[in-house]
Amino acid sequence: MPDAAPAARGVYKPRRPQASPLFRLVSDHLHRLQTVYDERFAREYGPWRPVVAQVADKFLACGVLDHGFARIRCDDCAHEYLLAFSCKCRYFCPSCHAKRLAIWTQWLDTTLLAPVPHRQVVLTIPKRLRAYCLYRRCLLGVIARVAARTVTAAIRTLTGERDLAVGIVACLQTHGSRANWHPHLHLLVTDGGFRPDGTFVSWPVHDTARLTEAFRRAVLRLFVRLDLFDEDQAAGMLTWPHAGFHVHTAVWVPEDDRAFATRLARYCARNPVALERLTYDRAAKAVTYRSDKSDGPTAGTETMAPLEFLARVLVHIPDKGHVTTRYYGWYANRPRGMRAKAAPAAADGPPAIVPAPRLAPTEATRRWAALLQQLFEVDPLACPTCHGAMRIVAFITQASVIDQILAHLRTRPAHAPHAGARSPPSTRAPATRGASRAPRPSADAPPVT
Repeated sequence: MPDAAPAARGVYKPRRPQASPLFRLVSDHLHRLQTVYDERFAREYGPWRPVVAQVADKFLACGVLDHGFARIRCDDCAHEYLLAFSCKCRYFCPSCHAKRLAIWTQWLDTTLLAPVPHRQVVLTIPKRLRAYCLYRRCLLGVIARVAARTVTAAIRTLTGERDLAVGIVACLQTHGSRANWHPHLHLLVTDGGFRPDGTFVSWPVHDTARLTEAFRRAVLRLFVRLDLFDEDQAAGMLTWPHAGFHVHTAVWVPEDDRAFATRLARYCARNPVALERLTYDRAAKAVTYRSDKSDGPTAGTETMAPLEFLARVLVHIPDKGHVTTRYYGWYANRPRGMRAKAAPAAADGPPAIVPAPRLAPTEATRRWAALLQQLFEVDPLACPTCHGAMRIVAFITQASVIDQILAHLRTRPAHAPHAGARSPPSTRAPATRGASRAPRPSADAPPVT
């Protein structure tokens, strides 16, 4: 029954961003933080960056109908609702970042990841080096390139094959378990490498301690080359019994477990703030954040002042143009393009191992409707009344029209009979907001459903 598929999915329910503890925290304390940041927080979290205010302002407008929306209509029963615009900010807005991750992991599954085993490699640097990444944010990307070269060299050395191409997806993270400043790297690495003929050679059993030592020496050599350290400082750090460098390679992904691979990728590129672990007490002016660790020094919960937590979270917003996900070796853009061009010639004989099948591109995977259905198992274009197909009939961005529509919805009786589709309000009023705008309904008015 083809008509039963839309009815089996849940219908879309607009989220309420104002109820989020992060939204209320930013709304209450962003302006105050800007006025005291240089005096109280610049020493620990670095100078105030213009991109922080821009992202925070966009976040406060994300999902709020007052800042514009799309009108969604069902042609079968004339049911309508409003869908607010999103901010599309990365690594701050939990909702928009989740959408980005859904698109990205689907692309990894269908296009990038080869059908071979993978391994997660987590590389951390000592506290002494983390401050350099705070003031020179591009430095973490350079360290990621050094880490990719180190892992590739280790696999080539252990296999004895100098021409292996190792596929690496590097996620640059700056946050720890308590949203603190903790720059480190998550690498999703093929558990071995590809020969020029396409044969895959597995990564033998390896010693993590030796890999850690190779990474430590490579990073210290990088700092000397960039004139951040001198030779004596680097040599001194090599004598430390607890250097602070660490490499973890225990998580292994079999070639046939694609679901685990995509879940692992989502974890590697996760948002700095998890709303389910955040509590904001507006009356007590306190923020409590729970760690995702069950043991260790970073386990448990931490309570702090709102300004302190907000400054801690905002520091993780990346600069414009800063790439937080990078691809090396077999997964880099150039080798992928070369393999795509050589595909017809390579089709004469079956390769020992084939890359992931390239699926036909479809617009549905990138449209917001299919994306929300994937995230929440609902269809935003499924009519909640008759379960028919709905469509977008208008994008409302003019301030005067927004005010008229929202005022009408807030004053309309809750159970008024729906007589059919109605025309949008008149758009002849001026589009700009100003001092002469009509007052908004009271904040106690019933919310839009």
